[in-house]
Amino acid sequence: MSGAYAASLVGNDATQEDRRQADTVARQALRQNPLSVTALVTLAVNADIRGDKLNARRLFTSVQGVSRRNLITQLWMIEDAVSRESIPQALHQYDITLRVFPNMNALLYPVLASAINDPVIRKGLVKTLVGKPLWSESFITFIAASGPDPRVTAALFVDLRRAGVAVPETSWAGAVNALIAAKQFDAAWAYYTDLRSGADRRRSRDPHFAVNTDTPSQLDWVLANTGGLTTSIQGGVFDFSVPASVGGPLLQQSQLLPPGTYRLIGHSTGIDVAVGERPYWALICSSGRELGRVEMPNSAVANGVFSGTFTVPAECPMQVLLLNARPSDSVAGLSGQIDRAELVSLAR
Repeated sequence: MSGAYAASLVGNDATQEDRRQADTVARQALRQNPLSVTALVTLAVNADIRGDKLNARRLFTSVQGVSRRNLITQLWMIEDAVSRESIPQALHQYDITLRVFPNMNALLYPVLASAINDPVIRKGLVKTLVGKPLWSESFITFIAASGPDPRVTAALFVDLRRAGVAVPETSWAGAVNALIAAKQFDAAWAYYTDLRSGADRRRSRDPHFAVNTDTPSQLDWVLANTGGLTTSIQGGVFDFSVPASVGGPLLQQSQLLPPGTYRLIGHSTGIDVAVGERPYWALICSSGRELGRVEMPNSAVANGVFSGTFTVPAECPMQVLLLNARPSDSVAGLSGQIDRAELVSLAR
């Protein structure tokens, strides 16, 4: 009880006399119980208030030796390590605190995220996350969505992957999309190709729909399933079904094509609607300017092969390749499959 009473005397509005009395009571409590956390914390807080950092550090370290479940101690130890620029110790204290007090992530994650712009801190954080603490995945998810600099987030994720730490696909895609949103196109492509090796900026990706993911990045095929549209990618085939009188986007993939002329070529099955109701591909600049369209014929024409060209100007660094459905008067609506779609540079 005396330890708790001592702690009650050192609130924010405590006077010097209150703190002297608290010290007396705390020392008495320690004589009765040398492992009294509240008594040790009381003495440590008072020493810190008086500017006696060495004694405060000694006392807070003693608290940690008894229990790591005192939040005041954990936060003080983090702040002390940061003030001494001891990066390994600071990260160690972050790790302890987040393991024991996971609800402190709302306070600590933003601070940690803002610090990893420093390569030394980032390297130390990677070493910490290699140990797979319980908070690692939630931190990775946080920084993918809320990191202050998407380039730094991407650099962290690259370092983590190379150290053998799995970055969830949702976070990986989020980092790519954040770089694109920030118009960091070169950085977005560099990060994308770190995982999707072999990708060529002069052509679209995944022409045979081999990648099937629930969380694609904007540089992958992205399905649309709104307004009654039904789309899926399975077994190397993009399948779509559109009710009568309904139109809209079916499928898209963002591009970072250099200026030049490109050919779209692909193959479909199952498309059989009237002229003016057939789907078409469009290439659209991020500014909204449409660079052209490629109409898809019915699948019975030319054995289902479709093709056309687009020209990308220099002032259009990012584009979206978009498959659109037109409203159909047919009772059956529109349906079909595409097993190949590829945009390729015509430059030699």
